[in-house]
Amino acid sequence: MHCYYYYYFILLFLFFGLTTITAQEKNKIVLNDTLKSETIDPLRPAKAAFYSAILPGLGQVYNKKYWKVPLVYGAIGTSVYFYVDSQKNYNIYRDEYKNRLLGKTSDSDYLARLSENQLLTAQKQFQRNRDLSALFIVGFYVLNIIDANIDAALSQFNVSEKLAFKPVINFRNENLSRNYGLSLAYSF
Repeated sequence: MHCYYYYYFILLFLFFGLTTITAQEKNKIVLNDTLKSETIDPLRPAKAAFYSAILPGLGQVYNKKYWKVPLVYGAIGTSVYFYVDSQKNYNIYRDEYKNRLLGKTSDSDYLARLSENQLLTAQKQFQRNRDLSALFIVGFYVLNIIDANIDAALSQFNVSEKLAFKPVINFRNENLSRNYGLSLAYSF
């Protein structure tokens, strides 16, 4: 049974490609280590947020993340559509309720069959949907600004190949026993 755990760990780490199995680890010394100096613009996140605040999606264009622009306009546009649709339906039921209070007859057969209570319930429902849609519009607008700001800030981080996270399995061959360990090595 103990042997199966050994194979399980080996297959797991080989499958994900995260480990290297070595009996002895060698230290490498790099003498000519040169870092590429990139200029960091501290105002880049603020510019991206400002552009997105002026026109939604413009901050994503500034960050050269063009694929996010349809997502921004899709989210805000869908919310605007539901806001307008809910407002239109709210007005229809409100006007029908007001006309009934004035004693006028309805032009619509469907609305004529509804009671006053049903008209009030429909008004409340469409008013609630309209208010939620307005909240989503504001939420997606703010999320657009936050996304542009964070993306601009994260685009300036160093993500070179020298920064790595590699788990390694170490085997003890000194006493030929089955002692297994797991160590995590950071290479900078």
